[in-house]
Amino acid sequence: MGVIAMALTACTESKKEADWIVDKFDDIKVMRYEVPEFENLPLNEKLLVYYLAESAKCGRDIIYDQNFKYNLAIRRALESIYTSYDGDRSCEQFLAMEKYLKKVWFANGIHHHYSNDKFRAEFTKEWFVEQLGKYNVESPVAHEELADIICNPLRYTSRLNQSAGVDMIVASAGNYYEGVTQKEVERFYGKMVDLKDPRPISYGLNSKLVKENGKIYEKTYKIGGMYSDALEQVVYWLEKAEQVAEEPLKTTISLLIKYYRSGDLRDFDAFNVSWVKDTTSRVDFVNGFTETYGDPLGMKASWESVVNFRDEAACERTRIISENAQWFEDNSPINPAYRKPVVKGVSAKVITVAMLGGDCYPSTPIGINLPNADWIRKEHGSKSVTIDNITYAYKKAAAGSGFSEEFVLREEDRERMKQWGKLSDDLHTDLHECLGHGSGQLAEGTTGTELGSYSSTLEEARADLFALYYLGDEKLVELGLIPTLDVAKAQFASYIMNGMMTQFSRIELGKNVEESHMRNRKLIAEWCYEHGKADNVIEWVEKDGKKYVVVNDFDALRRLFGELLYEMQRIKSEGDYAAGKEIVEKYAVKIDPELHQEVRERYYALGIEPYGGFVNPEYTLVEKGGEIVDVEICYPANYAEQHLHYSKEYSFLPTMN
Repeated sequence: MGVIAMALTACTESKKEADWIVDKFDDIKVMRYEVPEFENLPLNEKLLVYYLAESAKCGRDIIYDQNFKYNLAIRRALESIYTSYDGDRSCEQFLAMEKYLKKVWFANGIHHHYSNDKFRAEFTKEWFVEQLGKYNVESPVAHEELADIICNPLRYTSRLNQSAGVDMIVASAGNYYEGVTQKEVERFYGKMVDLKDPRPISYGLNSKLVKENGKIYEKTYKIGGMYSDALEQVVYWLEKAEQVAEEPLKTTISLLIKYYRSGDLRDFDAFNVSWVKDTTSRVDFVNGFTETYGDPLGMKASWESVVNFRDEAACERTRIISENAQWFEDNSPINPAYRKPVVKGVSAKVITVAMLGGDCYPSTPIGINLPNADWIRKEHGSKSVTIDNITYAYKKAAAGSGFSEEFVLREEDRERMKQWGKLSDDLHTDLHECLGHGSGQLAEGTTGTELGSYSSTLEEARADLFALYYLGDEKLVELGLIPTLDVAKAQFASYIMNGMMTQFSRIELGKNVEESHMRNRKLIAEWCYEHGKADNVIEWVEKDGKKYVVVNDFDALRRLFGELLYEMQRIKSEGDYAAGKEIVEKYAVKIDPELHQEVRERYYALGIEPYGGFVNPEYTLVEKGGEIVDVEICYPANYAEQHLHYSKEYSFLPTMN
């Protein structure tokens, strides 16, 4: 237990020695990210990063199993063939399997990480079964059955199906439920909700709900429960981290360990309260069952981890935002009854990521706002981060792609995006994460659970609208956050174009928008287009046979953002499920098929991939005279090698759970 893993051999000693993009396949590019200033951390903080990073890697199998109950069996079978194969590695069948395996690694399973659709295997079922037999691949699932799960397009078609009118539990392949229907799930958890509890538990967050022999019960994720083998390793490294951490981080880590041992969600709340109150520790982390985007009902959380440390130079921006949080809340264009009279504990910072794990690897968010419990936000506040080294890596990898020339019609918009794009993106993320998610309050009697499957989309829309509205406020100029409102214009033009058009490049033809963040952007853009039609606020323009979307009136668009924010906050505060469902289904789901095809053709003609993710850096302990004297960092150059290394060194769960 707890053997120190050796660093990969395929590393560069310096970040300057290799390109940003390390691999490309299908619709994906894989990049490296730098960890500037790690070398200058004191030894105890380097060790803290190292131990937390090891913990982050130990939970990798959990997210595979949560995404689909056969994912581990499939991944291990593919890896076994890949490493054992002694035939022609340039043959069509092997190359198709290699690409499929790389996609499985990227998505933590056989369903696309963003669209949730099942991947299409380009190798034949017969060839795959032959390889399984040839290399004596061990699997608890019969070879024919395993191959059919992969190759049959009619089975397990979507990891997350939130289509109106379907039983979202039965129709989704995710592994948060087994043997139950949507009505049974809603009835099971509905009995637990206490409307009078001012600090409601996030029921169902860390468990799988199953039905066996007619009985419905929870399998709790904890040591001694479900996922115990992996969580024991996670905790082993957390205990190492606790030994070198200083207060208040030491107490926070100990509370997380207690929660992993008990599985008690009250312990989880105690950990979150301690975590959000810690605004002084330079090294910080996310580790646990956190976000609920993978559950069609928005209740059960996927396992994730992010290890980071504060970017001291870049935090001035978020410090200013945090210090003025009450002003933003008081002036929000929402019903005054739903504003927080006193904003508590809003802390924000710009961070440097040092390790990504679970649902945050290889694809990662660029901003985080936690905890998610509304009562903790109200009583203790929230902690928000903007991940600067990840956004920088994206920018460097995208340089010179030709995207703006292809999709942005007006020269003045292109110039604003070029000059202010990075700042506007960073500020939008800051406002979204730092203030947007933490803004507003629920009406008395509203629990925060009423919006069901639409909750994630509506919450992301609310936070985005808050950020968009304030990005165009003169207050930001007054605070010195932006030099000119051209920064807002750059973001407005880019956001509307993405919401109404360019993000569709990520979706397979004929499919609806399913992912919550994509739905949110489409909802906002389409709603503003329709409600601004009379004044031509947003316009479709056709030139040389190509469609473009342009913003004609930025001030009017900002007013529309404010009007929609008013409604989004009302829906959340009152728990108005019917209104939430109506606005999502009307504006966020369906795509015009002709526009969809045009966008994809134009996008892919540029030769760029719509999705990006990362390889992690590697850390090695340096010993002298039997004592650890340093932690060295290097940057691996091989995507496949890193995943095979992780599967060998950090795979602790049985194949079927």
